Amino acid sequence: MTDHELHTELLRLLRDGMPEPAPAEFDDETGFLPLGVDVDGDVGVVTFLSREPLGLFVFGTTFHRRNGEWMELGGGGGSAPERPLTRRTVSELGGHLMTYGTGKSVRNADRLLPWGAKWVSQARLQVSAEVTRLRVGSRSMNVPAHGHAVVVWGARRAPVIEALADDGSLLASLDLGQPLGALPSTA
Repeated sequence: MTDHELHTELLRLLRDGMPEPAPAEFDDETGFLPLGVDVDGDVGVVTFLSREPLGLFVFGTTFHRRNGEWMELGGGGGSAPERPLTRRTVSELGGHLMTYGTGKSVRNADRLLPWGAKWVSQARLQVSAEVTRLRVGSRSMNVPAHGHAVVVWGARRAPVIEALADDGSLLASLDLGQPLGALPSTA
């Protein structure tokens, strides 16, 4: 997949959201598999799994909407978790929510002075099989069958993610302002 094709696909995912049901296997031609999309006001993020010669990698790309157009800010990634498309139970995962990657991109890089930077942050998560929805403030998102999710925010304070069971009950919450890793359930 060329850089232009990748950028076009990321913009389509931002505009249309994750397909339902989420893809569960790679497109053999592109080596690309979308994992998650989140939009919070004028900021967004798309994560995807990429098959590279050295293995599987997860990437997250952040965006800022200016004048109605999504502008790519940047992103990053790293090695994919072991068995990335296998959904795990809470005991296998070590909690209902596990953060395995975070990143920040500056959204006002064109400012004249070095201070006053505004950031777009992202967190990549694996979610246990018992969780069907995530709530982040007033946003609610379904968890795809593969159990990956992504959250974006533009505020200084990182949000709290709530993991919900099929019946809507709270299974766990995760404050993204805390250090990385799985946290025990708080509910």
